[in-house]
Amino acid sequence: QVQLVESGGGSVQSGGSLGLFCAVSGDAASTYCMGWFRQAPGEEREAVASITRNGWTSYTDPVKGRFTISQDNARNTLRLRMDSLKPEDTAMYYCAADYWGCTGFTYWGRGTQVTVSS
Repeated sequence: QVQLVESGGGSVQSGGSLGLFCAVSGDAASTYCMGWFRQAPGEEREAVASITRNGWTSYTDPVKGRFTISQDNARNTLRLRMDSLKPEDTAMYYCAADYWGCTGFTYWGRGTQVTVSS
């Protein structure tokens, strides 16, 4: 059973950067499609970025050019580098895993809060 634990959240000023990490245990992250999602209060959960077992990445339009998803298979960790942060990026960020594809994420972490002030 896959377990995911996020870390790295915090508070930053607009234009700043943060790096989020997801520690994966119970299975190899390299055999899954891994993703980052976020959810702000009163908003629906949004897919931020994903990376397949082959290394292909995908991003939602609002973060393209600012966020970078990567995976360290040796350490079994997932990272989300966030640059040029905006107040609109404020949300709880979740790590997720999908064994069968990139559209049915079934394993989730508990989240890490990111707050961006103007």
